[in-house]
Amino acid sequence: MLPAAPASAPLLEVLRLDTYYGQRQALHSISLRIAKGETIGLMGRNGMGKTTLVRTLMGLLRPRSGQVLLDGEDITALPTHAIAQRGVAYVPEGRGIFASLSVAENLSIAGGASATGTWTLPRVLELFPRLAQRLNYRGDQLSGGEQQMLAIGRALMMNPRLLLLDEATEGLAPLLREEIWRTIRLIRASGMTTLLIDKTVASVTAIADRIVILVKGEIVFAGTPHELKERPELMHRHLGV
Repeated sequence: MLPAAPASAPLLEVLRLDTYYGQRQALHSISLRIAKGETIGLMGRNGMGKTTLVRTLMGLLRPRSGQVLLDGEDITALPTHAIAQRGVAYVPEGRGIFASLSVAENLSIAGGASATGTWTLPRVLELFPRLAQRLNYRGDQLSGGEQQMLAIGRALMMNPRLLLLDEATEGLAPLLREEIWRTIRLIRASGMTTLLIDKTVASVTAIADRIVILVKGEIVFAGTPHELKERPELMHRHLGV
């Protein structure tokens, strides 16, 4: 069970969530709370249930039991598009951009989903100058790092209440990884509530308010980065550091 979030009502509350793939249980009674403005680092080795959890939060997988509450509203049974309309943006592992559309078209689709908000096209292009130089490029003409920037920029232009980032730095060259981390730090400073999945322990613990570690679909640790660093045996066993 995750330690209580700050005193304000949670933006996201997950209650005893069980998710299955066929007959195989992938998530076991997951409960957590994310307060408005928090950044939560969701960590664990491959195949431990991290992506399953965020896909369940987005309605891409249906839990067998449990609830997902967004600002007090039960969104457990809602379709994915309805969850997105309520302010949850998902940047999946593999980016999920529209490869045949231009950078400008990818961003305009997302911008049309939110008529108001602080994340506008000029602000996203200021955050990612590379995209400003490639507005007419198709998604499949971009490098892997540029595709990741586009995926994040598209999510920001939805002006979400909750941002789900799944392995945003995976497979990128070191300089591009640092650019993505710089972006994540700016997003955090803007006050956006974020659930962040990444294997880079030093980077996640430097930015997250709290850390959650999943092992075989169960929470084995939940606490602050400082509390995690005081348990080096746990970090070695479950995170390989």
